[in-house]
Amino acid sequence: MKRTICLLLSVLPLSMAWGQQTKVGSAGAQFLKIGVGSRYQAMGDAGSATVSDVYAMYWNPAGLVGVENNAVSFTNVNYLMDIELNYFAYAKNFEGVGVFGASATVLSMGKQDIYDFANQEGTGRQYSASSFAIGVSYARQLTSSFAFGGTARYIGERIHLEKSNGYALDFGTMLWTGFRTLRLGLAITNMGPQLEFSGPDLIVPYDEQYNQGTPNSIDASVKVSPYSLPMAFRMGVAYDVPVGPKSTVTLAADLRNPNDNVQQGSLGAEFAYNNQFFLRGGYRLNSAEEKMSVGAGLTTPVTRKSKLSIDYAWQDFGRLNSTQRFSVGFLF
Repeated sequence: MKRTICLLLSVLPLSMAWGQQTKVGSAGAQFLKIGVGSRYQAMGDAGSATVSDVYAMYWNPAGLVGVENNAVSFTNVNYLMDIELNYFAYAKNFEGVGVFGASATVLSMGKQDIYDFANQEGTGRQYSASSFAIGVSYARQLTSSFAFGGTARYIGERIHLEKSNGYALDFGTMLWTGFRTLRLGLAITNMGPQLEFSGPDLIVPYDEQYNQGTPNSIDASVKVSPYSLPMAFRMGVAYDVPVGPKSTVTLAADLRNPNDNVQQGSLGAEFAYNNQFFLRGGYRLNSAEEKMSVGAGLTTPVTRKSKLSIDYAWQDFGRLNSTQRFSVGFLF
């Protein structure tokens, strides 16, 4: 037990050794970094090795092998500044073939007034912005101790009339080490080509002589810079500790190496009683605002062959206050 706790804690300082050069702002499609599944937010985003449900399609697609029959889940994230993110996922296990899944993520915000130099009190028009990702996943248990999975997603973003579209790929593995319940998870997420916005507001009148709109001007397109996806490498460990005849504590730790930020880490714990009642807590390391998180969950039978799970997470965002997340799922 002591050796395991030391292992979970000792790997975290490696995030400091990987380099501290700040890369904030070097990638777009930031909504892809908003975690889903209230269980994993409550555990400080330590999900790479703990995930075993439909949310594996976000954290580590190899964890999808934990779905035994059918599973469907929905998460609502009450994010910052009236921004909402909704996530829906479904997965089915085909015996002898593997687990297939589909997911959809939608981020939305309220409308905002449009201002310009000529109308500093407002133009009377409004704009909004939104993002989405639609994905399909597959995972398979290759051996009794090793699983592999992948996710392909189509991504779209919109700001008023301008849009960008592209795709991303995730790959992950899960390894059960054979030492009691110790398991390791590795994943690389959001691999894909750069995205670039286009739309009618980027078409402007241009006159070669006067460099502005005149009766002799022609339509020209404003050149915008393409942007990268927020790719990240995740490595996690998890270990279950029995603390009573019906109680278990799961300890978890994650390291993340993103392409647009410093390296970060997570510590998380979950207390489970009778696999029905859950209390969770977590802490993010080397994060500017996101720090402590807590949450709870309930899993209860609905029929003889189905279960309902409800989870809640509260996450501290420092100067930006906090966020709340609700998840509901069915196993059948």
